[in-house]
Amino acid sequence: MRTRPHSFPVSAIESEAEMPSTNRIHPSCAVIVAAATLAGCGDLDRAAGVPTHYVSHQMCSAVFVGGLDPDMFYREAVEPVIAPAGLLMAYRIDRNKKEVTADLAGLVTSRSVFLGAEGCRVVHEGAAGAPMDDDPPAVAKHSAKPLPVDPVNPALDAALDREFAEPQSGPHRWTKSVVILHDGHIVAERYAPGYGPETPQIGWSVTKSGTNALIGILVRQKKLAVDAPALVAAWRDPNDPRHAITVDNLLRMNSGIEFGQSLYADWRSAFDPAAQMQFDMADEAAFAETAALGAAPGTRWNYTNGNTMLLARMIRDQAGGDAASVLRFAHRELFDKLGMEHVTLEFDGAGTPIGSSHMWASARDWARFGQLYLDDGVVGGERILPEGWVDYSARLTPGSETYGYAPASGPIAAPRAVLPSASGSACRPIRSWRAAPRANTS
Repeated sequence: MRTRPHSFPVSAIESEAEMPSTNRIHPSCAVIVAAATLAGCGDLDRAAGVPTHYVSHQMCSAVFVGGLDPDMFYREAVEPVIAPAGLLMAYRIDRNKKEVTADLAGLVTSRSVFLGAEGCRVVHEGAAGAPMDDDPPAVAKHSAKPLPVDPVNPALDAALDREFAEPQSGPHRWTKSVVILHDGHIVAERYAPGYGPETPQIGWSVTKSGTNALIGILVRQKKLAVDAPALVAAWRDPNDPRHAITVDNLLRMNSGIEFGQSLYADWRSAFDPAAQMQFDMADEAAFAETAALGAAPGTRWNYTNGNTMLLARMIRDQAGGDAASVLRFAHRELFDKLGMEHVTLEFDGAGTPIGSSHMWASARDWARFGQLYLDDGVVGGERILPEGWVDYSARLTPGSETYGYAPASGPIAAPRAVLPSASGSACRPIRSWRAAPRANTS
């Protein structure tokens, strides 16, 4: 699995003094003057909140969920994303309180806190916070057998050498882990220094595959139907043109809502409603449901996280209405049955899982998840996903062919398959030994 962060061993992090640590990047005067115009401007204030909340949340998750080296993670996974705002950004890690504070030139401050089984969450001042889980899921108790590890294959070992080798000139690879399964056996596996079989890594858009699976489980339980109108309260009126949007439309990213895009990220993303939803909104789905309809449902493909967050709220509501209920549902119906032992699903301030991007799991856990789709949604003889769900999810959606997601989050070298995207047909299973094509997104 390819992720951007780098780390040193968890034991080294745990041995650090229990004093808050601070990282500050000194800004240039020219950029300070430019950023000063943000103060007092509503739209620009929101744009300034995007990189600031991004920094506090990602750094909190990296340190307290992933156990990663904060300086390396910031340099490799955060700073390139928020440039040029990084010239004005400072962050502070408080290991005693288990929180991270980020500050953008004194204009915007963000604080994210670690909540145990619920990972990290941005604290939005003035917003009603979702209740914390007083009874988090216990360590997974499952019947899934450990993944067998085959003897080293010299050809695959050489392929891993190439995968982990850094090019002399950019772009960087920063490969952290690779796990290759064949017929349920690990046939090749390697980790960067500081990573191992138990190290959680952020899934980014592979998280959408988890959303796809949880929606599939609800369909199997007859709590949702893909061809029925999406359960969005703001769209309930039959006279609202958005009432025609179905669960299938949200899965396939062809709902037609005008809500920015989530394919590429640069400094302009701070002004994109999809990025503002993800990093500056306490209730992400509530923001997404305000989007106007820009095209008839089913007629235009547009990859935006707004679709997925509306699906994530449906999962929350059907599971019981809060983060604790979602975690119990996800562990009982999916994670524990697959034997995923190092998985953390994070939530927004409304208790909705951030099903577009924020699931952390070890490389072996991600491999187990991928194996579920290779096995047509069946594990240990038990059907987890509805019959036909895997083929349905892998069927291409018109308009998505150019991107060839395999999966939506980027490259995974895998035997015979890759994870599906929640956008259904925006991915294809790979039925032969080869590496998935590299994507431009994280």
